[in-house]
Amino acid sequence: MTIDSIKSGIVIDHIRAGSSMTIYSLLGLDRLNCTIAIIKNVKSKKMGRKDIIKIDEAMEIDLNILGFIDPNITVNIIKEDRIAEKKHLKLPDRVTNVLKCNNPRCITTTEQGLNQVFRLTDREHKTYRCLYCDAERR
Repeated sequence: MTIDSIKSGIVIDHIRAGSSMTIYSLLGLDRLNCTIAIIKNVKSKKMGRKDIIKIDEAMEIDLNILGFIDPNITVNIIKEDRIAEKKHLKLPDRVTNVLKCNNPRCITTTEQGLNQVFRLTDREHKTYRCLYCDAERR
């Protein structure tokens, strides 16, 4: 299979195999009007298998979403057929509208327009707590 290189855009690499469609959805890539390649289950010496997403357009990407899904993902910014910048991610201290609060008494369950905001409380166990009711999510 041949996937063309991109002249200008973004390559999201080192995605845990099977996670690319979640990233596609959370980043809203379906709303873009450009070429997007999702390559699943690519052989990788380091990871065994991985996914890759290539976006043939320069755009802003929410690195917190990617860092929450997998802090080992790398984001390559491509300009003029070359990697102009490589971004390494980390688990974000705060995520907005990525998780949903499971507490039925939380204000976010009754106020539908309210953002779902969670703060990181335990980096080792990837534990987040709702900003409004303090409910825990992993």
